[in-house]
Amino acid sequence: MIIVTGATGRLGAQIVEKLLDHVPADTVGASVRDPDKAAALAARGVRVRAGDFTDPSTLDHAFEGADQVLVVSASIRGPQAAGANVAAIDAAVRAGASRVHYTSHQAASPDSLFDPGRQHASTERHLAGQGVAFTALRHGFYTSTLEHYVPAALQTGEFRLPEDGPFSWTAHADLVEADVVSLTRPGALDGLTPPLTAPDLLDFADVARVLGELTGRDVKRVVVDDEEWKETVVAQGMPAAAAEFTLGMFRAARAGQFAVTDPALEDLLGRPAISVRAVLEDVARL
Repeated sequence: MIIVTGATGRLGAQIVEKLLDHVPADTVGASVRDPDKAAALAARGVRVRAGDFTDPSTLDHAFEGADQVLVVSASIRGPQAAGANVAAIDAAVRAGASRVHYTSHQAASPDSLFDPGRQHASTERHLAGQGVAFTALRHGFYTSTLEHYVPAALQTGEFRLPEDGPFSWTAHADLVEADVVSLTRPGALDGLTPPLTAPDLLDFADVARVLGELTGRDVKRVVVDDEEWKETVVAQGMPAAAAEFTLGMFRAARAGQFAVTDPALEDLLGRPAISVRAVLEDVARL
């Protein structure tokens, strides 16, 4: 049985949907915090069980009978993220999984200026030490992040954001397909993968230019001092911790930590990756 965690989340739900194109539903298990939200999967024959990374006692039941487990990294900020991911990996090993897959990040590094990069690096080290076959899927930077910034930029005509740098913008749909290849094509990916990225690197000035071309509007890139930006967004209601977390993304970008591309994703898919331009077309319509 292939177990997918977070199977009602944005990434996990798409992975399960794509996986069902390749394997029978009764060979797929969904580990979710709220089984009621996965009722549609259960109706299709997927085994749905409650599993919560922050309550490891639930995971043994959720992962029972696993041949493979895909641990979709926890959407938790700070050191607790690595602890939650480790709990899921340990449960997968206890369940007897022959391979554990983990959705990591192309910027995974103990020296990352972006907190998730440090947490992914810590989780990868733990995973590599478990004595089982593993695949750490080093995802490119999700283009879905642009959804947080594009609507406001279209309203105001400006990206008023801290200094950044190039990002390895990569679409969820491409990464979902790569993750499913890892689950269904033995030997396709092993250990730490190369960066699974689309080929283009764009900073927010590039995004503003492309957005202007797509919409015919004048969209400017305005660089704001880190602390001025933080004060502004906190005054608008963003928690200070969330603002500092986001600043880590911009600091890492301007240090070049996301300025990495690799042909591995397109080679794996056998086709061109979805472009940032295509994603921006969709985001601009939201």
